[in-house]
Amino acid sequence: MRSDRVSGRRYRKAAAAFAALAVLGGPLAAPARADGPGLAAAGDCPKNAPDVPTVPWSLQRLLLDELWQGGRTTGSGVAVAVIDTGVDDRNPQLKDKVLAGSNLLVNPETKQPIDATTAKDDPVGHGTKVAGIIAARRVSQSGFVGLAPDAQIYSVRQNDSEGHGDVSSLVAAVNEAVAVKTRAPDKGGPVNVQVINISQDVRGAGDSHFGGYQELKAAIQHAEDAGVVVVASTGNDGKEGDTYPGAFPTVLAVGASDRNNERAPFSQYGDFVKVAAPGVDMLSTVPGGGQCVDQGTSFAAPYVSGLAALLKGAHPDWSPAQVRAWIEQTAQRTQREPDRFTGWGVVDPVRAVTKAPAVAPTAAVPEAPVQLAAAPIVPQPVGLGETQADRDGRTATYVLGTGALLVALLVGGGVVLRDRRRAAERKLTV
Repeated sequence: MRSDRVSGRRYRKAAAAFAALAVLGGPLAAPARADGPGLAAAGDCPKNAPDVPTVPWSLQRLLLDELWQGGRTTGSGVAVAVIDTGVDDRNPQLKDKVLAGSNLLVNPETKQPIDATTAKDDPVGHGTKVAGIIAARRVSQSGFVGLAPDAQIYSVRQNDSEGHGDVSSLVAAVNEAVAVKTRAPDKGGPVNVQVINISQDVRGAGDSHFGGYQELKAAIQHAEDAGVVVVASTGNDGKEGDTYPGAFPTVLAVGASDRNNERAPFSQYGDFVKVAAPGVDMLSTVPGGGQCVDQGTSFAAPYVSGLAALLKGAHPDWSPAQVRAWIEQTAQRTQREPDRFTGWGVVDPVRAVTKAPAVAPTAAVPEAPVQLAAAPIVPQPVGLGETQADRDGRTATYVLGTGALLVALLVGGGVVLRDRRRAAERKLTV
């Protein structure tokens, strides 16, 4: 498999009543390396899935009214470019929110389009989930909603489950999103792309220089110069090592955290990680309608992109460096310095929005440790985060073990009773 080819690692799936659990991974496509090239399909997540009425855990910890400040900060006027597998706006939570960009999927040999789909088609389902976490509107039948429900989505279809996306198409997608940001209203606007979400990653063969490295670096810098915040997932290999575009200094590289605010085991880590965000058991929109659960750094990145859209909507003059720095500065952490697992910590959307100054810093700085009276709080070790699938598996193990024990007791008791009856019969015979 070429190092400049998008790919994704499929993790073991666990069925749920309304969806299937799957981790997408990939160098540039969903999150990290895969069983085969390209993005893994969204497990058993159906199209036209049922609506899930409960509020997902990643939103339960947020006071949404406070986050949206009574409707004043909802992402209105901001568009987030989703460079992915397409975004299906037939889902009611995305209806009339998706602007169609280009379909960049081409046959690498013929250079011709591989199909007649558009950027509003999503056969994989990956891009539709990413878009939902960013900007899904609230509906009465579901507890799920995007962090920036009034933001628009600019969809560029750049990858698929067959791995047709590569570094050159990613470069083209980034440049297109930046061009849209700078497009004048009389040229087809108004489209105000202020944030780019890339739930994909690519890595080289040891020296970090892969085919198209310089071109991708230039495209990312072009976005920075144009005032566009670029957010990217770190990948799902669960190993240490830089991935791109996350490792470029002007990209907000996002790892996945679990319910305990710890790094999810599959989340790629290293000094390039800027922050972490919920990426385990993430509920989001699927093509056609309804919601489904999935997990991976692919779904942590849009959580941060949604927050970036809120900040850009509230502070349109902030530079990408200021947005990055403030998200990093307000993240939840237990130490002063960033680490290689969760960066500056797990993002805190409410704190970032409600505590935002008129002029944000351009770089995060270490904070003094939290003080309680005169003694610093010393964080205690916490076990690895447990997903719902982990709990279901543990519960199943307990049930099977208990059942096996009961069967053994019944069988053993039956044998004892039989032996006693036979002994009594022999005595009577004698």
